Amino acid sequence: MFPLGAVLFPGMPLPLRVFEPRYVAMLAAVLEDPQREFGVVLIERGSEVGGGDVRFDVGTVARIASVDVAEGWIELVATGAERLEVVRWLGDDPFPRAEVRELPTLDLDASALPALDAAEALVRATLTRASEFVELTWPPDVVLSARPFERIWQVAGIAPLGSLDQLTLLRSTTAAELLTTLVEETRAADVRLTTVWADDDDADGDVS
Repeated sequence: MFPLGAVLFPGMPLPLRVFEPRYVAMLAAVLEDPQREFGVVLIERGSEVGGGDVRFDVGTVARIASVDVAEGWIELVATGAERLEVVRWLGDDPFPRAEVRELPTLDLDASALPALDAAEALVRATLTRASEFVELTWPPDVVLSARPFERIWQVAGIAPLGSLDQLTLLRSTTAAELLTTLVEETRAADVRLTTVWADDDDADGDVS
């Protein structure tokens, strides 16, 4: 298990440069397994380095796509796969381990596609507005998967949301719940960002 300060969604890339000895040891063990997978969960309290963190119980399987091993560190790119839930933590010696169960895949039938399209349009429009003022992780025109069961998570992954909002999305039990929450949180983020931009513009124009 790899606790991080960020949420990994299925279908989204995860670039990592690992240097902490326990995680170098963990990835060395992972690379010996043909599946080359590890679990990622969001840290609730604490930091990624040093241990002693408190972790949320829902996360994602990360599947290593590429890796570069050097002396003292490992640089890799993984891709989010299935969602998981931690049943029981097994301890951190020599690195974090847990007993987990796979969460069900969200069913996404044809009737949900218009809602997915609308959510994606909203997210991209919000990113377009935000890109005029801040540096974004994902550009508004980022290419997503054509497969709906991957695209629904990728749309969630590129939305300009905080990690706790992302965790709420990751915990969704249905596609409808995910899309409804995604639209609500994206609209709320747009309002917050717009307010900040307006305040900044007012401050720039204040000559009193």
